[in-house]
Amino acid sequence: MNPQMLVDSASTVPLPAPWWFVEFFKVLGFTLHLAPMHLWFAGLLVAMMLRAGGGLHARTFSRRFAKQMPVLVAFGVNFGIVPLLFLQLAYYQFFYPATILMAWFWIAIVAILIPAYYGVYLYAFGLRDDDPAGPSAFRRWIGWGSAVMFIVIGFLFVNGLSLTSSVDAWPAVWKDHQVAGAATGTGLAAFYVPMVWPRWLMMFGLALETTAAWIVLDAAWFARRETDDYRRWAGRFAFGLAVVGAAWFAAAGSWYVFGTWPGPVRETMFAWPAMILTAITALSPGLPVVLLAMLTQRGFSRTAATIVAATQFGVLAINAVSRQVVQNLEIGKFTDLAGQTADIQWSPLILFLVIFALGAVVILWMVAQVVKAARST
Repeated sequence: MNPQMLVDSASTVPLPAPWWFVEFFKVLGFTLHLAPMHLWFAGLLVAMMLRAGGGLHARTFSRRFAKQMPVLVAFGVNFGIVPLLFLQLAYYQFFYPATILMAWFWIAIVAILIPAYYGVYLYAFGLRDDDPAGPSAFRRWIGWGSAVMFIVIGFLFVNGLSLTSSVDAWPAVWKDHQVAGAATGTGLAAFYVPMVWPRWLMMFGLALETTAAWIVLDAAWFARRETDDYRRWAGRFAFGLAVVGAAWFAAAGSWYVFGTWPGPVRETMFAWPAMILTAITALSPGLPVVLLAMLTQRGFSRTAATIVAATQFGVLAINAVSRQVVQNLEIGKFTDLAGQTADIQWSPLILFLVIFALGAVVILWMVAQVVKAARST
């Protein structure tokens, strides 16, 4: 079967916004989603491990992080709506067939997210500052269960988004998971698309670095009740965690680029001018590591912690841009994405921008209140 046959070519629905607008907010929304998502993808697992086998400062961070998790999950889920909407808007010919082929796994994301979200509340509400014994065994198991479920959710998302751009794999997935020509929705991309495993692992390595950046940001701005000794521990531990994350990212990224990129994609991304983006994407995770090393050597400060966090956010943005370019190259051989006609709908476009701006203001106000409360203690 020619994979092109599975791509809807009859639809001529124009985009309600310019192509550049769609791409910009898809990447921006994905970057905003990545930051809190990384904290529950890898950060919660790190916090649970520190609670189980760490010292006094490690348990202090674990307690602090667990109490922050309900808000971080809420931010991550809501920020994820923006890139998902723009993905469905401009890539519907590829997104919907892919998620239909793995429908049961895609729907399972919601079924897993709900108990995982409740789990972080149950675990966080069992923590007390004056209770050295920590939460009960039941609540600890709940915490571990939530950490595992968030990792599984990340794996399923990578499956869906990888299958979206891997049209060549659709015939095999459909053939193995169909009854009388109807897809059963039981196909998992990990068994058909080689890039799934390295992308998932690469994202986990990057998430470890994001967690490291959050550790120092939290210690500098929100942990006013903690001691200077705790802040020094936070800087040292964050540096070690960032080193592990950067090495993990490099190993998985090499597998992803050299082991799974199709020939045409690799040729384009290693040719001028795209090679600049490829090089920056590969090298950028090393910059937060260098900054954290300087932070641990020269002393802890709010300014230094903020620079580390802002740099890590920039690393996430660069990776989001790079992934978007690769996705467009993978899909580009089946349709001209940038050539889609646009019939600009100004009313919903303006409404979206207004709501997006108001949402950003509200979030900044919420963060400012948290900082103010931390100062007052």
